[in-house]
Amino acid sequence: MAVTLKEVKTSKDFKAFIYLPEKIHKGHANWLPPLYADEKKYFNPQKNPSFSSCDYRMMLTYRDGRPVGRIIGIINRKHNEMMGLKNARFGFLECYNDREVAHTLINDIEVWGKQRGMNKIIGPFGFSDRDIQGFLVEGFEYEPVVDSACNFEYMPELVMNEGYVKDIDCVIYRYPLDKPLPEIFDRIYKRTLAKKTFQFLEFSSRKSMKPYIVPVLRLVNEAFTGIYGFVPMDEKEMFDLAKRYIPILDPKFVKIVTRNGSVVGFMVAMPNCYRGLQKARGRLFPFGLFHILHAMRHAESVNTMLGAVHPSCQKLGLDMFLGMSTIETARKAGMKSVDTHVVMEENNSMMHELQRYGAHLIKKFRVYQKSLN
Repeated sequence: MAVTLKEVKTSKDFKAFIYLPEKIHKGHANWLPPLYADEKKYFNPQKNPSFSSCDYRMMLTYRDGRPVGRIIGIINRKHNEMMGLKNARFGFLECYNDREVAHTLINDIEVWGKQRGMNKIIGPFGFSDRDIQGFLVEGFEYEPVVDSACNFEYMPELVMNEGYVKDIDCVIYRYPLDKPLPEIFDRIYKRTLAKKTFQFLEFSSRKSMKPYIVPVLRLVNEAFTGIYGFVPMDEKEMFDLAKRYIPILDPKFVKIVTRNGSVVGFMVAMPNCYRGLQKARGRLFPFGLFHILHAMRHAESVNTMLGAVHPSCQKLGLDMFLGMSTIETARKAGMKSVDTHVVMEENNSMMHELQRYGAHLIKKFRVYQKSLN
């Protein structure tokens, strides 16, 4: 049967779009289902403020009346204006290993982007760098990491068949906790801790973290300016992001540094709860939340989700302090490793720091690009 293309317009289409990936990935041991309560809000233009600054196009493909692929086209007007770009994006591409389906989806977004005056398309990439970005191209043998791509190995090939080439790579590194750190790290840690100008905050409850939500995410806006795909958050987006993650954060893995009452550095990590997410199948109720919390209590690794240091405080040892503080907490919790958040491969200072720690690469993700001229 021929492949047919349909724009997501009805509630039936929306449901098909949301739940298609779990059908495609049935039996895929290293796939992480999303939390569907979040997905329904994320892909809803009335509930996700990211849509307000973007043009978008949500598409499904059908074969023999059955959905077999999906994609979103995004033109982030805010980011394009900030960076002087004319980029379209494709994101959340899912399909079976079917070249005709992939071509139909990708070509549709290319035509749509070109009609709107765009001269380049990148992807997979969502509304901002806070979304899952790229396809996994190395590290398929490792367990999944929360908030990173879990695609099949055929997906990069399907995209390259459409004329796409590498735009940027991002990586995840792992530090095994049985590996001793260089002695100089301990000296820097203690020297930083002794500085009277900084206050080092740790937490024992989610309630005690709440006053720091907006200050921490304002720091992200200041520290991430110019980073690939970054778009500053307004306060509504800050609270939406916090609401999404606070219920499953372990307070002891949140580290904050202040100076004169202002947040100048932070690190947020969480135990890798992938087994719980898989067992919950993306549903929090009736038992999904229990499975996730149980998996967090028995996790063997911790993932650093987000961190930043104010530009005025960089090269003062705060980044190393935050990293080592997270490592010590993970050791006390009996974990075996710490995995980084996704790091751009061109971030030379971060890559050098990770290698100094003795961490090793476990996953690589690739964002592709193609000219629309």
